[in-house]
Amino acid sequence: MRIVVASSEAVPFSKTGGLADVASALPKALSQVGHDVSIIVPHYPQVHAKHTDLPDIEDIGVSLRVPVGQKIVEARVLKSHLPGTKVTVYLIDQPGYFDRPGIYVENDQDYRDNCERFVFFSRSVIETIERLHLAPDIIHANDWQTGLIPALVSIEMRHIAGYEQQASVFTIHNMAFQGRFWHWDMNLTRLDWKYFNWQQMEFFGHLNLLKTGITFADMITTVSPTYAREIQTPEFSYGLHGSLFSRRSDIVGILNGVDTEIWNPATDPYLVKTYTADTVEAGKTACKAALQKRLGLPVRPDVPLFGGVSRMTGQKGFSLIGQCADVLMDLDVQLVFLGTGDPRYEALMSQLAADHPDKVSTTIGYSEELSHQIEAGCDVFLMPSEFEPCGLNQMYSLIYGTVPIVRAVGGLADSVIDASDANRANGTANGFSFNDFRSDALFWNICRARSLFHDKTAWRKIQRQGMQQDWSWTRSAGEYVRIYERAIARQHLESECAGDEK
Repeated sequence: MRIVVASSEAVPFSKTGGLADVASALPKALSQVGHDVSIIVPHYPQVHAKHTDLPDIEDIGVSLRVPVGQKIVEARVLKSHLPGTKVTVYLIDQPGYFDRPGIYVENDQDYRDNCERFVFFSRSVIETIERLHLAPDIIHANDWQTGLIPALVSIEMRHIAGYEQQASVFTIHNMAFQGRFWHWDMNLTRLDWKYFNWQQMEFFGHLNLLKTGITFADMITTVSPTYAREIQTPEFSYGLHGSLFSRRSDIVGILNGVDTEIWNPATDPYLVKTYTADTVEAGKTACKAALQKRLGLPVRPDVPLFGGVSRMTGQKGFSLIGQCADVLMDLDVQLVFLGTGDPRYEALMSQLAADHPDKVSTTIGYSEELSHQIEAGCDVFLMPSEFEPCGLNQMYSLIYGTVPIVRAVGGLADSVIDASDANRANGTANGFSFNDFRSDALFWNICRARSLFHDKTAWRKIQRQGMQQDWSWTRSAGEYVRIYERAIARQHLESECAGDEK
């Protein structure tokens, strides 16, 4: 199968969140099982300059002339690859749109021309496919930044000879970000205004690019089964539950996977001692001591060490941590945090560390090395999210034998099985979960984890359960292949029906 994945970011070229990980890891897994996969992303020179380990990027001498509104925008196609794979990466080089310090924002403000930038990118994906004769069976678009692509495939591309049966899949990574712009930006798309209606591209008087992708894609996926159900309700849909419910038979939730070549405690180069499920006790003891020493905490194997690697926002549960911080400090625990985000939560976590240097360490920023060491060195991982489409850190934690505490939403509900008496008895428990987004619920589960931590037999059983499960992309990639096959079959059927009507 020939597959083109379109994304606004992809590791190692660019990243602001989990989208970048998925946009690289899924193509890698698909390629490993024999599919011909290409990725198309924007070229961000200033972002790329911050990384010294990027693969070579070459100019292949292909130029584009992309229609955006009333003008033609010129661009170049550059070429690279995903390291260690056969996956080709095409980068759209248009300095006026993408040679900027940030991908979407600068100084905490969205770029005012984001609609134009990603309308251009969506059209450049179609132009690149045509110019390079990629002839994919599937075009897989991701999130609002590429939401126009399924519409272009449906409205324009299928009228081009050789592309009549092109199929599209659209993945929703986070419903909170929809690409909503004023109605006159519809002109930028160059599509007929007849599509600007409440059933297709319009949303309360605005152009909505996420809704556009949902409307026109042959199949729609989300990043976990629970999230697929949640987004069809008013609470989680951000106003689009009607559009999603109307496509309910075409929506499938597939839990993201983990790149186990990067996240694997048996081979992780950042750890002082690697380990497996059979050697978890010795391995984590060494990693915990090294982490405590690095972060200036007392080296104590007997104290439960809780950790978090996250954007510091209310959505990630930092509001709950702040609300129970005083009573939490009365317990014999240690906490380590790594991340950036809302200044008030950065300040809160930093002050907590300043007030309790023997119990709390906070690092504002991001370090790949330290994130791996936190996953390996901590006993418990905190992820009490208000909502979480999929989440990756809870899966990293399970792989590393770090027992997660989560709120049972989205992918957290699909991956973490609570350590209830019944689940511990039948051997399925791998963490702690709660339903209500309240600080007392979080605190109670921290107390549960702290209590069980001192029962070493029970604790090791929970650790090993998570470590022995398959969290790899191999499982997820197989599910995506089945979705691609459904999209292709659907489009072939519609194409045949259209031919019969003629």
